[in-house]
Order: sequence, then C-alpha cells, then structure tokens
Amino acid sequence: MHMDTPPEAGPKLEPFILPETVMKEFTVRALVMGTFLGIIFGMSSLYLVLKVGLTVSASIPVAVISLALFRMLSKLGIRDATILENNVTQTAGSAGESLAFGVGVTMPAIMILGFDLELTRVLLVSVLGGLLGILMMIPLRRALIVKEHGILKYPEGTACAAVLTAGASPPRPRGLGSRPAPGRSSRV
Repeated sequence: MHMDTPPEAGPKLEPFILPETVMKEFTVRALVMGTFLGIIFGMSSLYLVLKVGLTVSASIPVAVISLALFRMLSKLGIRDATILENNVTQTAGSAGESLAFGVGVTMPAIMILGFDLELTRVLLVSVLGGLLGILMMIPLRRALIVKEHGILKYPEGTACAAVLTAGASPPRPRGLGSRPAPGRSSRV
C-alpha cells in the first residue's frame, strides 16, 4: 500500500440507536451508579497498581455489573435502564478506575522525586491528569474515532458494546420457539 492511497474503508456500520430516537441517557441514577462502580473499581485498581505494578481495565466488568444492578432494580419495580444510561454508567465507572490507575502510577514517582504526598498535591495531580485526558481526547476523537471508524478495531470497546447491546435486548419470553428438556413438562 502506498502512502498516498487512503486506507480501505470498513463496512458501513449502522448505529444501534437511530439519531431520531428519544431515550433517557444522562440521568442522575446513571451518574450515581457509575460513580459508585468507579469508586469500587478505582479502589481495587489502585490497590493492584501499588501492590503488583499493573492493573486490568474495568470497562467490561463495569458494563456487566451495571446491567445486572439495573436489571435487579427493575425487578423491584424501578424502571429498567436504557442502553444509553448503561453506557453512561459504564463510561463513568471506567473513567473512575482509569483515574485511580493514573494516580497510582504517578504518586510513587512524585515520592521518588522527593516531594511529600499531601492531600492537595494528590488532588491537584488527579484533577490535572483527568483534565489533560479530556483535553487530549478532543483532538484525538476526530483522528482516531471519526476518521478511522470501521478501520481501527478497538477490541475492548467492541466487546463492551457487545455486552451493552446484549443486555439491551429484552430476554426471550419463555415458551416461544423453545422446547422443554427431555423428561420435563412444558407446564409451569
């Protein structure tokens, strides 16, 4: 492939939610659940990075747990979350875990440089690291997500989307197209 030829475009991808669809997305309960899961996974990530020196991403576990928690709340009579609310929850939880990882790898370096770990210094590094990540994502979004859509694979994002879409589809009603196991009655 020559440098002046554009890369082949991937298959045309259809959105799961059409743009004209009106659906709840940025809700208080999605933010609260995402913050809660971000704190839980952030603590575990911080512990792992300080103890072992590495950690795992929390995107897929947060997506699965948010689906399960919202589904459990729907059994108690509270409205089930939309796929967009689950996406906000997953994003907030994953961001909390990522921020904790950034603090976990930065603070030992600050200590090695001879600075004390004061609360204000830790908070300043956390806030500045989060803002730097957000500000860098603004120009990188167009280059890596918009222009490369369908070309770059993003395996974790693809897996996370598969989890969210699988959780968004309603469960199949019992008895439609399914047969009882041998020796079992079809009556409930």
